[in-house]
Amino acid sequence: MRDTNERINPGHGRARAIMRVVGPLTALAGLACVVVAFVDFFSASVGTGGPPRLFWLGFIGLPLLFVGVSLTMFAFMGAVARFAAQEHAPVAADTFNVLAEETQNGLRTMAGAIRDGMSGEASGRCASCGIPNDAGARFCDACGEPLSQTCRACQATNDADAKYCDCCGVAMGGAREA
Repeated sequence: MRDTNERINPGHGRARAIMRVVGPLTALAGLACVVVAFVDFFSASVGTGGPPRLFWLGFIGLPLLFVGVSLTMFAFMGAVARFAAQEHAPVAADTFNVLAEETQNGLRTMAGAIRDGMSGEASGRCASCGIPNDAGARFCDACGEPLSQTCRACQATNDADAKYCDCCGVAMGGAREA
């Protein structure tokens, strides 16, 4: 990881190390200026009544505080992102595993329906009892009735409840074969 950072941005590690020192020091200097300015302002207004002399430090301290906090945030951004990733990754993995486990049967049903639709085969629902069967099954799992019949004229396979052949249109005549 560090090699990748150095290839993308030569001197990345050095810049990060400098920001990790300069950022907090700048923020502390800005905070000190702001504190001195506010103490001077409030002590002048409450105490002697004279004008504040060091209030101008607030106008220097606030930008310094902003720059220092920004540098510190950028310096530690990678560490914070890695920490967040380590906190979120196990939760995301658990969520994915639960979803995968809970949706397996539904996905199998959907995949079977897609497979049946792509192959052009019927769903295998029994004409006698209405129970769905596996695609390609020849007899019903529940009642044992044949799931298809063969046309006597052209030998095409038709649904068990077909009255006329899908291929040639000849009346099926009630003869059922598997």
